[in-house]
Amino acid sequence: MKSPFRHIAVVGAGAVGSYYGALLAAAGHRVTLIGREAHVRAIAAGGLRLHRRGQDEAIAVAASTDLDVVRDADLVLLAVKSGDTEALARQLAPRLQADALLLSLQNGVENAAALARHLRQAIVPAVVYVATAMPEPGRVVHSGGGDLVIGARDAASAQDAVMQARLASVVDLFASAGVSVRLSSDVMGELWTKLMVNCAWNAVSALAQAPYGRIAEVASMRELQREIVREVVAVAQADGRCLVFDEAMTAMQAIAVRMPMQRSSTAQDLARGKPTEIDHLNGFVARRGAELGVATPVNQALHALVKLAEAEAEAQAAAR
Repeated sequence: MKSPFRHIAVVGAGAVGSYYGALLAAAGHRVTLIGREAHVRAIAAGGLRLHRRGQDEAIAVAASTDLDVVRDADLVLLAVKSGDTEALARQLAPRLQADALLLSLQNGVENAAALARHLRQAIVPAVVYVATAMPEPGRVVHSGGGDLVIGARDAASAQDAVMQARLASVVDLFASAGVSVRLSSDVMGELWTKLMVNCAWNAVSALAQAPYGRIAEVASMRELQREIVREVVAVAQADGRCLVFDEAMTAMQAIAVRMPMQRSSTAQDLARGKPTEIDHLNGFVARRGAELGVATPVNQALHALVKLAEAEAEAQAAAR
């Protein structure tokens, strides 16, 4: 099908960004992945190797380390870590086309607002539930999920007919690549639900280096996760979001069924000695809870433990 977008740039092409970029490229769309040098070299040498549904395939897709690639992109998929959002927005500001559409495929609930502080372009938050890993440069392994939820980030955008048409174009684009995209009237509320899920699984998976299915088998962990969810729901409600505890628990528990062998992105980062997004997950809940007068002792503890593990990994790397 004819693409509603002429050029799609994926900024921060790690496991998640590369996965969606590869699917769009395989569907015939013009895509450029912007990532680290080793990843770009590997893709140039043999395409992006994608493992899914028990099969390996090499997908031809352009890749670059140069952020200037975004200059002629009319759709930009942002997949950088939340901690890099502010710096990236400042770098993008002089490079983006005025009418470019930005789709944030990021964890956390602060990214759209952070981007909007620096950019005039339309920004679309996306909720991503996908199990991917990048065991080596140039290779992505998909083990579950992949659907997206998108929507207008504020009431003004929700009433804008032009924005609604652009959102429909995003739905059509991903549909052509076999990716289901659902339009939500409350995407920020759904991002809070995703934040709750991440808070319940990511730190625990990281500290134990365990997959979701294994964690779900341990009764004491199920009780701990119940308390994590209870705290996140309380903070969300104090922040004006409509999260319901029973519904949140159902959404959280479903992850272990859908992705039993997946280790969290936080676990993958910690195992590689890379900075995690914990400040924007359990750390955010603890910080926002303190601002709103909501106690979050479990989320505070998990945040502190992951920060300790990060510091120890950094110290060991420096000692080598």
